Amino acid sequence: MDDKAILRVLFDAALAAAYPDGQFAGRLPEPPKGRTIVIGAGKGAARMAAAFEAEWPGPCEGLVVTRYGHGMATRSIEVVEAAHPVPDAAGMAAAARILALAQSAGPDDLVVCLMSGGASALLTLPAEGITLADKQAINKALLKSGAPIGAMNQVRKALSAIKGGRLAAAAAPARLVTYLISDVPGDEPRSIGSGPTVPEASDAEAALAILKRYAIAVPAAVEAAIRANVIKDVPTPAPMHMLATPYRALEAAAAKAREFGLTPLILGDALEGEAREVAMVLAGIARSVAEHDEPAKRPCVLLSGGETTVTVRGKGRGGRNAEFLLAFALASQAVPGVSAIACDTDGIDGSEDNAGAIVDADLIAEAEAQGIDLAAHLANNDAYSAFAALDRLVVTGPTLTNVNDFRAILVR
Repeated sequence: MDDKAILRVLFDAALAAAYPDGQFAGRLPEPPKGRTIVIGAGKGAARMAAAFEAEWPGPCEGLVVTRYGHGMATRSIEVVEAAHPVPDAAGMAAAARILALAQSAGPDDLVVCLMSGGASALLTLPAEGITLADKQAINKALLKSGAPIGAMNQVRKALSAIKGGRLAAAAAPARLVTYLISDVPGDEPRSIGSGPTVPEASDAEAALAILKRYAIAVPAAVEAAIRANVIKDVPTPAPMHMLATPYRALEAAAAKAREFGLTPLILGDALEGEAREVAMVLAGIARSVAEHDEPAKRPCVLLSGGETTVTVRGKGRGGRNAEFLLAFALASQAVPGVSAIACDTDGIDGSEDNAGAIVDADLIAEAEAQGIDLAAHLANNDAYSAFAALDRLVVTGPTLTNVNDFRAILVR
């Protein structure tokens, strides 16, 4: 098996560890006297709903919303699809129905919330005084600003009638339990889907400061609405269970790497920053391995997760993982025996149809032979086009889960 094939096997191992199937065992609450209402959102929402149904001992009902193309068959929990990463009317309608379901729960009922990455955009219900168009405009600006995911989620909470613990408040006095697939650094529940069932005090001024920091214009009416959208009674935290995390996915890839005789080194599951800058750092580590066998001895694989960002300046087709890889390939071209894969575990790198791409030692020579200027493609945020021409894209289709980015750098 060549190194490109090995890298793909490592990615598949990470994906397998990110699925919710069989993960509810031993974590289910006592069935209620009344209804079991299942609500949720995210790229993994449909698969989570199906996995919950498979293990729940009684009847259940409910609704989850996922990204277009990320649905799957379920028995009794309705699955609807909406837009991601920029919210649309379908997401807003689904969020309104989910909020109504939570509000309908009584003291004898159980509300089960299933949250995974992507829920922030999919569970869209603007606060009073804010329109869907307002949210869409601010979301688009944030996505192009280079703001980290934590900052984006803080703004999303401030604009929402359902995020930041507001869904938990709506479900009271019913019992509430939340199941999570983490896509955020540190697996902080309040950051997954912007924490709709995680009670927290509102901080309107912090959200406005983020918008100002990234020079995102906010109409006066929206600014006033953000300041008015506060949670007056913060509910008591309810039980939460983490079904899958980025680090567990990296551990699964590390175990698989050992089967190939590779020494795995997990650099972390929370790497953030501009994709190009992260690429420069990891290229430097790969060079150190190649030249000094530090911080790991060859043959080895450097594993990392997290979520990089891209400040869009060009007009090409990108995706943060493709951008990372193109920058990495250019930075490490003088280092022998290096290959790498970078993919989004949801199967969609940004807004393209690929999960990511693979690079190896032959990439630079092949690009030159075909007259492809890789540096120009990088400058234009056009990594997708370069990798498509060089047949290096990784295409999985929607995976129905999401534990953020997966990167593996193999050094011989």
